[in-house]
Amino acid sequence: MTGAKGTPIALTIAGSDSSGGAGIQADLKTFTVLGVYGASVITAITAQNTQGVQDVLALPPAMIAAQMTSIATDLAVGAIKTGMLADRATVETVAAGMSAFETVPLVVDPVMVATSGDVLLAPDAIDAVRTRLFPLATVITPNLSEAAQLLDEPTAASEDEMEAQGRRL
Repeated sequence: MTGAKGTPIALTIAGSDSSGGAGIQADLKTFTVLGVYGASVITAITAQNTQGVQDVLALPPAMIAAQMTSIATDLAVGAIKTGMLADRATVETVAAGMSAFETVPLVVDPVMVATSGDVLLAPDAIDAVRTRLFPLATVITPNLSEAAQLLDEPTAASEDEMEAQGRRL
């Protein structure tokens, strides 16, 4: 689906990275480079830099839901990508909010740990990602350590193990 002048619209639902290297900021930069209009729903605000994540503030579920409703009632979103969802309440809110985007392809990037090693998804939210978001997804994009955590298994060490974990997910 497209916006003004035929520009496709993508929605990113993720956290804000104050250093600009990940999250909403990185997604919007990528959308722009690809010629896509980027809309966003912010789920959390981080204080982070190239050395790590110093603090995380998850937004209230009602605010996340309001952002999703606002976008759904105005923009012809053609694709959605999730990123950092922070906690179980956010995962549940995003999953419920997807009902306004039933026909829109969803890419679930289960962001669980920052490159610095800082945890970005509460342990009690992992099951909600598996049971509430994955069934709605067109594609899921976990990295090796995320796949292992989602399956409660060791990190895949060979291509065969990677393929097997990918199929199970």
